[in-house]
Formats: sequence, structure tokens, C-alpha cells
Amino acid sequence: MKRAVLIAALVLALPSLAFAAREFEKVGTIGGQFLKIGVGARAIGMGAAFASVADDASSVYWNPAGVARITSNVMSVNHCDWAADISFSQAGYVFDPQYVPGMMALHVRSLYMPEQPVRTVNQPEGTGEKFDNGYVAAGLTYARSLTDKFSAGITFNYLDSSLADQHDTGYCFDFGTLYDTGFQSLRIGMVIQNIGTEMKYIEHSVKLPTVFRVGMSMNVYEDARFSVLSAADFSHPPDNNERANVGTEVGYKDFLYLRSGYGFGYDAEGLSAGLGFKMPTSLNSEATIDYAYSDMAYLGGIHRISIDFRF
Repeated sequence: MKRAVLIAALVLALPSLAFAAREFEKVGTIGGQFLKIGVGARAIGMGAAFASVADDASSVYWNPAGVARITSNVMSVNHCDWAADISFSQAGYVFDPQYVPGMMALHVRSLYMPEQPVRTVNQPEGTGEKFDNGYVAAGLTYARSLTDKFSAGITFNYLDSSLADQHDTGYCFDFGTLYDTGFQSLRIGMVIQNIGTEMKYIEHSVKLPTVFRVGMSMNVYEDARFSVLSAADFSHPPDNNERANVGTEVGYKDFLYLRSGYGFGYDAEGLSAGLGFKMPTSLNSEATIDYAYSDMAYLGGIHRISIDFRF
């Protein structure tokens, strides 16, 4: 009887073990991992549930269709100190092209680290030479509202990677849509990120991390003083399990914002929180400063700061 029970348990466990093995086999098979790093302290403070919110300059990353909903020019700067003394920065400019319907944006993001000494077996303390390593993505976004409820956008990114004397380039596209359902303030966003060429890591070619993301958001409460925005995203990366992100933003008098969120299905990323301030700088301009903290488990905490200037 015990042997029968054991055999039955093994048979039932085999499908799940095989599925887990397939997921594990995908880990480490995709390059360009820096393309997965989220942009903007506001979005990260909301747990990276931003595909359907996408109403600020960080939309160029989360959903290019959101750029169409921006009604003014915006200058944006984002920075975070990533793990292991690595830095990640992004800058963008959203503008009205005047003679073309819709909105456009120019943006660039980079993952970089301080120069490191070249070490060899015979000279483990360094040869006196140094090397650097980094990635750059420079992009152009075009977005347009096709109706009063539906917007679409596309981004072209030029990619550049370097490791010591190794150098490679490539390109990729992002495509996204935003739809106002008409049910209260419910919005649905969908985006496909990083459709493009393969890149080389030393002598090996690697695919880019093409990610499909869908999200929903809604203002669940709003009065003269307070507003509560809730959002949820579901994403499918090519090298891991499906993931879910949920987040909330509480606003007070369109001045102070408190945010929190959580990511499910990640190896390290989980809880995140943040806050932001919006203040007028003139009759026709305003500035927004956002901060976010995300818990990366054994990698430590990650701090982000973003500054947007609308004019």
C-alpha cells in the first residue's frame, strides 16, 4: 500500500516537475536584461503596475500609447542606484510636433558602472589597465489618440552594449494601446516590449527579452481633497514565469501622493513604496518630484528619484 501511494504521488508530481524544469531551462537564455528595468519612481512606487496608468513621461517605457494623453511638453530625469554599485539613469522629452497629429518623445536610458581594474592570473591585483561595461537605449516614440477613448503608440529603440573591447548594437520596437472602457474610470492598457534583433554577448548571440504586458486601472475614490488610484498588471517574460503587479496611489489635493505596490512571481523584487510632490513653478508650468523604494530581497533596497517639469 505504501509503495502504491508513493508511486501515485510521483506520477502526480511529474507534470509539475516537468513544467518547473521547463521554466528553469529558460532562465539565463535571454540577453538585454537591462531592458526590463522599470523607469520612473512613480511607476515603481506603485509596484510597477503602470501599463494602463501611463500618463506621465515614463510612458515611453511602460506603454507608449500613454504619450498621446500628455497635453504639454515634459522634461523628465530619472535615476536609481542599482545593486552592486551599478547605476541606471533615464532622461526624456515629450513634445507636440506641431505639424503632425499626436505627440512624440525622445528618450535615452543607460545602465553603467564605474571602471574596473583589469586582473589576470599573474596579476590578480590589477595590471594598471581598466575596463568599463554598460548598455544604452536611445529611443523615439510616436503616439496618437485615434478616438476619445482609444490611443496607440510605438517606440523605436537603438541599443548599444559594451564590455571592455567587446561592442555590439541592435534595435527593438515597443507597441502599446490604451482604452477607456467607459465604465467609470476603468482603463485597459496592453503593450509588447522589445521586439527586435538579436545581440551578441562576447561570441554568443542572444535574443532580446520580448515582454507582453496587460494592465487595468481605475480611480476607486475621488473627492475635493483625496483621490485613490488602483492598478494591476500581468506580464509574460520569455525567460521566466508569468508575473503580476499591483499598486495604489493616494493623492491629497493634487499636491502630495503616497504609493505602495507589490510584485508577484519575481525572484527578488517584491514590496515597493514611494511618495511624490507636485508644485506649480509658474502660471503655465509645474514640477513633480517622486521618490520610490523597492525591496530586492538579498540584493538590498533600491532607491529611485524622478523629476518631471511640464511647460
